Amino acid sequence: MVRAMTVFRGFPVLFGLLGALTLTTLPDSGALAQSPTAGAQLLGQFGDWGAYTASPGGKKVCFALAKPTTSETNPPNRPRDPAWLFVSTRPAEKVKEEVSVIIGYPFKANSDAIVEVGSTNFAMYTQNDGAWVKNAAEEARLIEAMRRGSDVTVRGESGRGTKTTDRFSLKGVSQALDRAAQECR
Repeated sequence: MVRAMTVFRGFPVLFGLLGALTLTTLPDSGALAQSPTAGAQLLGQFGDWGAYTASPGGKKVCFALAKPTTSETNPPNRPRDPAWLFVSTRPAEKVKEEVSVIIGYPFKANSDAIVEVGSTNFAMYTQNDGAWVKNAAEEARLIEAMRRGSDVTVRGESGRGTKTTDRFSLKGVSQALDRAAQECR
């Protein structure tokens, strides 16, 4: 089953969180970076992943969040906003562990992004600068692969033809997911 409505459910939540960007020091960054956690409460930092809760529009959201450990563009050195990998739970909408990416540029229209964990690939549909798992039936399998894996690679293409590869460490993802789930039972 393709989950076309997710973009309309997840989009406002992510952009609500992203709409109030602040400067935050992230683990191992050694520098300040834009963060989508403004207005969110940190529940705990677990390796490279943070667990958060927020209530945009009065509806509780719990999420795990990571920034890429490496980012590459082709052609090289193309400017873009920060990328983020989210796993969100929204109890009021009965959404549990929805994987999404904010990539830092508008995706090429009608293009898919690819998420790779080990040798397993998952297609993601794109809209503006967001991407979501295309086949909802694969979402639990992706989460399980993330819990067992060491890193996730996200590949996409911008509307201007720039190809990107972002790698996210999975160190701490299981603990961050468990903590977010505990908060949003």
